Formats: sequence, C-alpha cells, structure tokens
Amino acid sequence: MMDEEFAKKAKTHELGMVLDSLSVSELEERIRLLEGEIGRLKAAILAKGDSRAAAEAAFKL
Repeated sequence: MMDEEFAKKAKTHELGMVLDSLSVSELEERIRLLEGEIGRLKAAILAKGDSRAAAEAAFKL
C-alpha cells in the first residue's frame, strides 16, 4: 500500500501549497524541480534577448 501511495503523490509543486505533510526528501525534490524550472525560464529569457538583438540588427541595415 505504501508503494501505491508514493506513486500517486504529485511530482510537481504548486506555489503556496501546504508543505506540512511533505517529508524532507519530498521538499528537496520540490527544490530540484523548482531550480530546474528557474534554469528553463532563464534560458527562455536569454533566447528572447538573442532574438531581439538579431531583429534589431536586421532593421539597422
């Protein structure tokens, strides 16, 4: 039964969610998920900046 409960637990994090029922390892996993998402968001920002710079360069001909 414990394995089924573990498998059913969400592998995501919702901002503002109650953390009381999560174990230390589950909290650490949430941190890893969020750090990965932060990296993905930063990469998207850089990509948008590169696209903008390319567009500005193209129109400055």
